[in-house]
Amino acid sequence: MIVTHPSNTHRHAASHAALRLALVLGAGLMISGCAGVPTNAMLDSVHQPVVAHTDYTFDMVTGVNGASQAEKARLAGWFDTMDLRYGDRVAIEDPLTSEATRSAVEQVAAHYGILVSRDVPASTGYVNAGTARVLITRATASVPHCPDWSGDDQANPYNATSTNFGCAVNSNLAVMVANPDDLLHGAASNGQTTARRSAKAIDSLWATPTAGANTATKTSTKGGE
Repeated sequence: MIVTHPSNTHRHAASHAALRLALVLGAGLMISGCAGVPTNAMLDSVHQPVVAHTDYTFDMVTGVNGASQAEKARLAGWFDTMDLRYGDRVAIEDPLTSEATRSAVEQVAAHYGILVSRDVPASTGYVNAGTARVLITRATASVPHCPDWSGDDQANPYNATSTNFGCAVNSNLAVMVANPDDLLHGAASNGQTTARRSAKAIDSLWATPTAGANTATKTSTKGGE
């Protein structure tokens, strides 16, 4: 019987294959182990508010004298349904560009403290003559991917902040801001200082009568009265 032994070439090839396999497995373990490690080493959160805009439309019948009282009532009902509020932008698209129609829409919008803009959003579709399209552009703010607890590894080799860092503050800011567009470019100045605007809010609070202030009745604790 003849016994043969593997050559040195075969032994080296097997060793190299085993080494490559070990390196691949080791790299995979390292990658999977670092998946939950936070990497943001700055104090500026990666979770920032995102502002989105949605357009809502309402078509109303118009005439030579603008809109009838019935159409204005329909428009007011739509505004109520949409809960028209501060921060909303109202515009009108009228093929006839009738100032009477615009004035009618402005009168209804004024009851909600809203001014009608002359900038109409693009791609509102075709509007027939004798019909005016009223648009509400509403901005909403949110912070995507929050909360973020993906950093579940105890190791922190980058001295980074938590993956959830900034979620609470920025999410609350997105919810509380009265006009989400202010997060994009700030509120436009009307010449008043911040202190004056704050004082107006406080004055309005103090000037509002409390509930039941004028309904109290005088009673006596004396017997027989």
